[in-house]
Amino acid sequence: MANSYNDIPEIKFHLDNPMMPHIVELKERGFADKDQYDYAPQDFEDAMDTYDKVLEVVGDINANIIAPNAEAVDAEGPHCENGRVSYAEKTYENLDATNKAGLNGMTMPRRYGGLSLPVIVYTAANEIVSAGDASFENVWSLQDCIETLYCFGTEEQRQKYIPRICAGETMSMDLTEPDAGSDLQSVMLRATYDEAEDCWRLNGVKRFITNGDSDVHLVLARSEEGTRDGRGLSMFIYDKKNGGVNVRRIENKLGIHGSPTCELTFKNAKAEICGDRKLGLIRYVMSLMNGARLGIAAQSVGIEQAAYEEALAYARDRKQYGKEIINFPAVYDMIATIKAKLDAGRSLLYQCARYVDIYKALEDIARERTLTPEERQEMKKYQRLADAFTPLAKGMNSEFANQNSYDAIQVHGGSGYMQEYKCQRLYRDARITSIYEGTTQLQVVAALRYITNGTYMSVIQDMEGVSFGTAEQPLDPQFQPFADRLVAMREKLEEAIEYVKTQDNQDLLDFCGRKLYEMTAYTIMCHLLLQDTQRAPELFGKSLEVFFNHAESEVARHFSYVHLMTPEKLEFYK
Repeated sequence: MANSYNDIPEIKFHLDNPMMPHIVELKERGFADKDQYDYAPQDFEDAMDTYDKVLEVVGDINANIIAPNAEAVDAEGPHCENGRVSYAEKTYENLDATNKAGLNGMTMPRRYGGLSLPVIVYTAANEIVSAGDASFENVWSLQDCIETLYCFGTEEQRQKYIPRICAGETMSMDLTEPDAGSDLQSVMLRATYDEAEDCWRLNGVKRFITNGDSDVHLVLARSEEGTRDGRGLSMFIYDKKNGGVNVRRIENKLGIHGSPTCELTFKNAKAEICGDRKLGLIRYVMSLMNGARLGIAAQSVGIEQAAYEEALAYARDRKQYGKEIINFPAVYDMIATIKAKLDAGRSLLYQCARYVDIYKALEDIARERTLTPEERQEMKKYQRLADAFTPLAKGMNSEFANQNSYDAIQVHGGSGYMQEYKCQRLYRDARITSIYEGTTQLQVVAALRYITNGTYMSVIQDMEGVSFGTAEQPLDPQFQPFADRLVAMREKLEEAIEYVKTQDNQDLLDFCGRKLYEMTAYTIMCHLLLQDTQRAPELFGKSLEVFFNHAESEVARHFSYVHLMTPEKLEFYK
């Protein structure tokens, strides 16, 4: 029987990583839960076996329920009637399967009914589900919003809401408004305190809310009267059971049809504040968005995987001029490039997830005891790395998802344009990934400070110490040419950054930001892919060669472009 986890050895490879013993040690804290919960692991090997079994369940449900249902879900979509949303029929079948398998509250502590899995395992599950149906992944994966409530809510709120999500209730994050898309400082949905009822009341409109008729909402609202910037915003919890919020309409979208994107009207809706007043945007949304962006990176990799599988299967089967089209250079070039981007992007995704795991686990430990100076230093280090890698993982993988699904249609030729082929749905679903939870342009903005302050360059230099071997474990001579090419790429990146900084012009820096961002990401992904190939050449050897050729040409192209730009030449683009 097909299994979307067992059938993709690259996912298993990324779980079998040298960082995993430390991640598991931090997450399990001496395996203290084993005496209280019969499903808690006894030791490291047991934990890894548990992760493997959970992902096997995800892979089984995806291959045999979610993916086969995707076409029907895409065709039917959700419905809105009398202010309420109902999913497509097959979406309920998907939810029933994931709920019965207990695939909710995956990262939440066991004391609340969660599975207490590391972020990297949840990320793998997101990727697997997205390969089957990205729109269902949107509905199912919003369980991750509970992480923000867990981090910043009171213990009473945790006890009230987290078990419900672990039992299968759904969530949404209600951030954007008709006049406040990416500019969340402009949010104007009003929150006023009702002294008589000892609660907050929400009034206004939210737009583009994924899964907007969910059971539990996290809502960004303006709690400070007279303010117009981010300092007047707070985060609130709205429980659908209390009423007061209706769905005005479901958006008619290009893709991800199974995921209802809603416009909501709040009319005196009862809510409770999450965390402290005035920190809704400054602190809580930033945390919420980083988790969401990692989720979209995983969704993008899942779409890339599906696009690769569709393109490869069609090229092997389709014959032209007496032979399978996979034997034509124009076709196998596209397929090899799709796979190379998939492997490189996946490596970036899981490296980011590992960084998130370490800092999140230490952050959680800090809620129970004072961290040692060494632990505080480690938490700060990995939080900085997670913050730096998240915009790279989200931005690059969402762009790769768009490129790879485009090329999958191209491999299919005219057939790819027809509705009966899966690749056209992948293409439509992929398009949103580089837009929602922060456009690629906003990922560049988020990454730019790490480019100019030397964070990424420091990461790359540290990677050279791993990629290029050590005295104890010297680099295999067959990989030396790749090491030399990486040095040349890094030198081009350094020179390009220095050139832009010496121009001392913010507009020029912003204009060249996308080029510097991609040069940085390609260099880092080449390092990660080289490290992966040294561990598993049978999995990544081909992609290493193909991706290096692609990345090297992109770095050289961007290098030339940046050096042609001056502040005066910006006038031509205005």
